[in-house]
Amino acid sequence: MAKITIPIGGMDCASCAANIERRLKKLAGVQKVNVNYATNRAVVEYDEAATGMPDFKKVIEGLGYTVEMPAEEGAGKADGAHEMGGMEGMHDHEKMAREGEIKELKQRLMWSAVLTLPVLALALPEMLGGLVALEYPEFIMQKMAVLQFFLATPVMYVNREIFTRGFRQLASRMPGMDSLVALGVGTAYAYSVLVGFGFVEGAIYYETAALLLTFIVLGKYLEAIAKGKTSEAIKRLIGLQPKTALVVRGRKEVEIPISEVVVGDVIIVKPGDKIPVDGVVLDGESSVDESMITGESIPVHKRKGMTVIGATINKTGSFRFKATKVGANTMLAQIIKLVEDAQGSKAPIQKLADSVAGYFVQAVIVLALLSFGYWFFIAGQPFIFALTILVSTLIIACPCAMGLATPTAVMIGTGKGAENGILIKDAESLELLHQCKTIVFDKTGTITKGEAVVTDIVPIGMRENELLRLAASAEKKSEHPLAQAVVDEAKKRKIGLTEAKKFNAIPGHGVAAQVGSVRVLIGNLALMKREKVSVVGPAVGKMRALEEDGKTVVVVAAGRRFAGLIAIADTIKESSADAVARLRKMGYESVMITGDNERTAKAIARRAGITRVLAQVLPEDKANEVKKMQAGAGAQGTGKDGRGRANKVAFVGDGINDAPALAQADVGIAVGTGTDVAIESGSIVLVKSDLRDIVTAIQLSSYSMKKIKQNLFWAFFYNAVGIPVAMGALALVTNPPFLLSPVIAGAAMAFSSVSVVSNSLLMRGFKPRN
Repeated sequence: MAKITIPIGGMDCASCAANIERRLKKLAGVQKVNVNYATNRAVVEYDEAATGMPDFKKVIEGLGYTVEMPAEEGAGKADGAHEMGGMEGMHDHEKMAREGEIKELKQRLMWSAVLTLPVLALALPEMLGGLVALEYPEFIMQKMAVLQFFLATPVMYVNREIFTRGFRQLASRMPGMDSLVALGVGTAYAYSVLVGFGFVEGAIYYETAALLLTFIVLGKYLEAIAKGKTSEAIKRLIGLQPKTALVVRGRKEVEIPISEVVVGDVIIVKPGDKIPVDGVVLDGESSVDESMITGESIPVHKRKGMTVIGATINKTGSFRFKATKVGANTMLAQIIKLVEDAQGSKAPIQKLADSVAGYFVQAVIVLALLSFGYWFFIAGQPFIFALTILVSTLIIACPCAMGLATPTAVMIGTGKGAENGILIKDAESLELLHQCKTIVFDKTGTITKGEAVVTDIVPIGMRENELLRLAASAEKKSEHPLAQAVVDEAKKRKIGLTEAKKFNAIPGHGVAAQVGSVRVLIGNLALMKREKVSVVGPAVGKMRALEEDGKTVVVVAAGRRFAGLIAIADTIKESSADAVARLRKMGYESVMITGDNERTAKAIARRAGITRVLAQVLPEDKANEVKKMQAGAGAQGTGKDGRGRANKVAFVGDGINDAPALAQADVGIAVGTGTDVAIESGSIVLVKSDLRDIVTAIQLSSYSMKKIKQNLFWAFFYNAVGIPVAMGALALVTNPPFLLSPVIAGAAMAFSSVSVVSNSLLMRGFKPRN
């Protein structure tokens, strides 16, 4: 299955996007299509054996649009450096295309305005209807129709693209906004030509046709500028990438283009330099400003063995580091990709607008014809009255505002998230997060730092160091943070370890291994019970006391005999208690879920301010616990949602065993220091692993939805009021009948979409509230 992103030129409304989407979906082999009017892109998932780019191009161009340079994913990828270069190339191409569009619209606007002004001046006496004493010489009055024809016709020619595309859309039975304009303006112009050259009697409307086109081009020009501003977050992220790197080649320091850096290169970073790619410090130390990636304003001290992130800025010291990730594999490139994918995705709330937009233009054409028929044939109004109704109805309708309402807010919302170290992968998560009244936290590495240390060793029948040697030897092959703490303690005490054999990790229980001639078990009481190891005596009371102090106690058995206890403590993150307190104040319930026993879990939860705890939950059962919360009303239940869930739940985790729960939750939030699997499963990623960013993400989700609803209300309200007025609704109750001028209708249509985009642009001022 391949995936391709196709930049499309010429889309001017949501109906255009809907038409292209419908046609592409009809192609054999196409699995999924998402055409976004705000980003001017189509994302197509398809079977390469059945269809491909030539078919897509034929469909899109057949509807009257242009196809720009596509970017393909999932098939024959080049190395990371070339991918990043391709990403930059695509963005450069799109930037040039966008700037070219704005320049072309500006030229069309200038020519349209210059040519329309004299047409308007010639028509002014008739328009003012004697209110002002204004007369032209007799020879001008005699040639008035001819003069207006020769001045208005170039305005039609300058904007001929609207007519060619509009009528092509009509011919393909997929009309868009250009079709409405072509019909409305074309009708006014054609009627004026017939009157002006004496074929029929009536009044000429050249100034109406010219003014309408000028207003429409003005609206398109302002909209193009505003749409360009919605993608500023992506532009800023791409601008962070340095152009060159100072690498060690042989014994020389060589400055090379960033695209030539490969994994394993040793790179020198001097004070004030941007770090070119991701890597690990080899020698030297410095403070690094990572605010552009993580949102954290305080510089981070870096020394040997610590990781550095490409595009961050070195402050004072100098160091050398080894490149570990380059090109499309760097954190910056991944962030750009995530933000791009999110900006191109659709929020569930957009479905209504898409459904309406899909048939909006056809409905408007029918309404315009019905209105003309009613006023001319039934109401008995003059032909020119009915014609004005027809033109105004066609012109005032605006599917653009509906198409821009959601995606522009999503683009800015996801961009603001990235600026604050919050990567929102899709529009659905942005919409749902503030609705998740239950936030479930994993314990280890999420609420706690995941930096466990051994605090107590209680041997039974052997020396303390011998117990630690057996346990550490068995745990050495385990990746669990608790296992690492045991191994680290043995290393600290300089205890020699034995190579373990027959190692077996038992999820949710512990590990078993052969250490020398002894079979060692290390884990929880459930493991000991399963293996028929009896844990009795004073050690049980000691174990309870350690757990009530918030420590995790592992039980060690050697040769099926109880050998002792090892207590491990994990420090709570500084941000955990503050984040939970803020969430409580906002009306959100926090729940902690862990495989620890209940006493330890409650002690940790108490320090974090969490009252609801689910303890001794096996990794595979975490997703089931999330499902139970979704099915039941819970403490914060809000009634059934569209998926039959009574409660929307967000899950916050960082480990491999959190991936199923992250996927099951309505919104999965992965902390940035977690495993790649967890980050892949999460629909939101906290780059700097600060739980207070959940509060910021909820605020951003709520604010984005507020703006989307405002935009949709305005888009639907404008059309719901404007179209009936244009059809002559007020003429039914006024005397003389009120008739909406097509010029005013055109101006209203032009500025309706601009107002929606401008409202979304206000989101650029978003700042998290404490």
